[in-house]
Amino acid sequence: MLALNHIGIAVNDIDATLKTLALLGLTPGERGVASQFHVEVCMLALGNTKIELLRPTSSDSPIAKFLERRGEGLHHIALSVPDIHQKLTELKAQGVKLIDEAPRVGFGGHLVAFIHPHSTHGVLIELVQAP
Repeated sequence: MLALNHIGIAVNDIDATLKTLALLGLTPGERGVASQFHVEVCMLALGNTKIELLRPTSSDSPIAKFLERRGEGLHHIALSVPDIHQKLTELKAQGVKLIDEAPRVGFGGHLVAFIHPHSTHGVLIELVQAP
């Protein structure tokens, strides 16, 4: 069963963003670096889901490239799946264009894989399986 895991937002400055989100009553949670993606991450709890702030740690980060092209804002929607390998196999068999045909280890040890926005009407979707 699919469920919303988090909403990813690309930002230039996590601390400045946290100050703004604090005005809404949101407080930061787990924070760290996902070196394999070249990003600093900060998770914020929001009901049964989370907001993930993403700041590039290098100029070759996909988030750095996103910020250059589009500026700060919504980067992706992440969906929890019980079996990421099975879901990727199903999607590929149905002709869905995948960025990741095999999952990678993401922030917090989760398995993650991205679906190309060309197959999802312009929205980057991340699949997430808990560790």
